[in-house]
Amino acid sequence: MRVGIIAFLHESNTFIEEPTSLERFREDTLLTGEAVRERFADAHHELGGFFEGLANAGIEAVPLLAARALPYGTIPGETYDRIVAMMFGELDQTADLDGFLVAPHGATVSEAHPDADGHWLGLLRERVGPDVPVIATLDLHANLTQLMVDATTAIVAYGNNPHTDQRQRGLEAATLMARTLRREVRVTQAAAFPPMAINIESQLTSAPPCLPFYDEARRLREQPGVLSTSILLGFPYADVPEMGSSVLVATDNDLALAKRLAGDLAGYPWKHRQEFAGSFTPVDAALDQAAPLEGPICLLDMGDNVGGGSPGDATFLAAAIHERKLGDSFVCLYDPESVRAAENAGAGARVHLRAGGKTDARHGAPVEADFTVVGLHDGKFEESEARHGGFTSFDQGRTAIVRSDPGLTLMLTSRRAFPVSIRQLTSCGLDPAHFHLLVVKGVHAPVAAYEPVCRHLIRIDTPGVTRADMTQLEYVHRRRPMFPFESDATWP
Repeated sequence: MRVGIIAFLHESNTFIEEPTSLERFREDTLLTGEAVRERFADAHHELGGFFEGLANAGIEAVPLLAARALPYGTIPGETYDRIVAMMFGELDQTADLDGFLVAPHGATVSEAHPDADGHWLGLLRERVGPDVPVIATLDLHANLTQLMVDATTAIVAYGNNPHTDQRQRGLEAATLMARTLRREVRVTQAAAFPPMAINIESQLTSAPPCLPFYDEARRLREQPGVLSTSILLGFPYADVPEMGSSVLVATDNDLALAKRLAGDLAGYPWKHRQEFAGSFTPVDAALDQAAPLEGPICLLDMGDNVGGGSPGDATFLAAAIHERKLGDSFVCLYDPESVRAAENAGAGARVHLRAGGKTDARHGAPVEADFTVVGLHDGKFEESEARHGGFTSFDQGRTAIVRSDPGLTLMLTSRRAFPVSIRQLTSCGLDPAHFHLLVVKGVHAPVAAYEPVCRHLIRIDTPGVTRADMTQLEYVHRRRPMFPFESDATWP
């Protein structure tokens, strides 16, 4: 038996004005054929789980396409069409596939297709017919749609946030594929869509309010006839009609059971919706809270969450730390212009910079000060541990480390940096233990890397396109009524 493997992963933030171009995919991943296996077979990624699971089952894996870009703005129509054409071009050259293991993200938005994942999955289903199994993995930040459910035989979502279980979920999907092809099971699945969006601040799966929700899903999974349960916490920064939280249950040839259990499971977050609304700490309150604590302290800059598509150059926290002269502190900013200025000055030189705040007017003004150029680096590093997103190789472009006299250290990068590895600092000669404050542009994705080296983590509702208080964002296309935007929303 032969199973095709396809991945098209992008988390699209529709509040970012700049689109995600094809070049953004080329910077990360845009591969076909055996190059996909070479890149991902050993990775902490669901594709690695696909390859491992199929090999264990004696099924040939046929890699077709892997396309991935760091979260950012909406995908232009021509870029989306180009990637889909590559996908089906590879499929046209490959004969006799018995099934497909696919890895959409679940929160991909293109100009012409707000439900981009549902669209290309639907095209795949039309191409292969109703009887060929198509089993998908989804990021737990997916905005699940009925089109995705209808186009697939089964869906398995990540269970951890930070996403450290991706390879395991890929292995689970591959095992289910083997059982399906051998006619050991006949998958039936159903989803439920309560009218609510779970706040990003509340989406840590190892702690309440999410932990008991996931415990309930695990309890249901133990029932006879249940093959899998998935929770989709949702991605609130995609302003599309499908935005929201949902659940999905897969059973062995018992659609009525799948529907009933999906409804039961979706009732949990709805009943506890006030707990999922989040709590919001502004910048000044967070710095006051951090002042008496023993460091290092990780300050999570939620409004400039690179993993949610933000620009990575917001300055609200950097400016406040600089103005307060809080001593040894670290902030990473995407700023190619300042990198060039630091390189022109040279290591050890003094340079006047206007750092950060250059992408748009929503993320603060540049921090203007004199800095000493501490070091210049190529910005490439490797991570051996399982980290959010399954990333192992990183390239943030030419990188400059500069420090102000009051002790603010800035890491200036030429590419947007995804802060999910402590190697980001150590590869540039920085010791996390040296700093009292470490500003990290994320919410939960950086926790696996930073929790072991920080005594405290404080999440901050900074302004920006990924701000925690999503009621402050201007939605046009979302469902109405919907909690927490409409507190009187009802669900029978």
